[in-house]
Amino acid sequence: MKKVIDKTVNLDLIGVNGNAFMIMGVFQRQARREGWTPKEIDTILAEAKSSDYNHLLTTISNHCEVKEE
Repeated sequence: MKKVIDKTVNLDLIGVNGNAFMIMGVFQRQARREGWTPKEIDTILAEAKSSDYNHLLTTISNHCEVKEE
């Protein structure tokens, strides 16, 4: 699956509670910290919620990348 928008957040989902709402919340908080616009965040979350749990995980994962600092 391709990215909905061509951006990623510095986030490692390993160890995050597997609850869909927790995953979306962690993603949303990190995206805000990194200066994403509300529209960009809403676009990702809308796509993530458009199908089943696996689709949600794939969509969020495609927009997360652990960046070494």
